[in-house]
Amino acid sequence: MVSQITRGIKITVKVKHLGSKKHLSNLVNIFNYEISIENHSNDVVQLLRRSWLIKDSLNHNEVVEGEGVIGKKPIVNPNETFHYESGSFIRGYAGSMQGFFTMVNFSTSQIFHVKIPLFNLNVPYLFN
Repeated sequence: MVSQITRGIKITVKVKHLGSKKHLSNLVNIFNYEISIENHSNDVVQLLRRSWLIKDSLNHNEVVEGEGVIGKKPIVNPNETFHYESGSFIRGYAGSMQGFFTMVNFSTSQIFHVKIPLFNLNVPYLFN
C-alpha cells in the first residue's frame, strides 16, 4: 500500500495480482487496484479527470486519460473518503502505474492536480 497527500487530498493505493493469461498471443498479467481519495482539506472537491502512466518490464509505456473514474465524477466533502476499484494489465512480469487526478475546488473554482503515487505491478511469486 502506498499513499501521498497533495493539497490536503490523500490518495492511497492497494494492488493485487489476479493472475496471468494469453491476450493476442502475448502473456499478460492482470492486476486489481483499490484507490481511496480522502479529503483532509476544508473545501469540497470534485474529481474531474484521471491520467495514468503505465509501464512494464518490456519497455512498453502507455498513457491512459479520461473523464472521472469508473464512470463517476465524485464529489468529496471535507473529512469524507471516496473508494473505487479498477484494474489494469501489463505485458511481462513487472511494471508500475502512477499519475494524477484533475480536481476542482468548489469554494474557489480552482482546478488542480492531485498526484497518484507510483505503485508496482509485480507478479508476487517472482519477487518474494
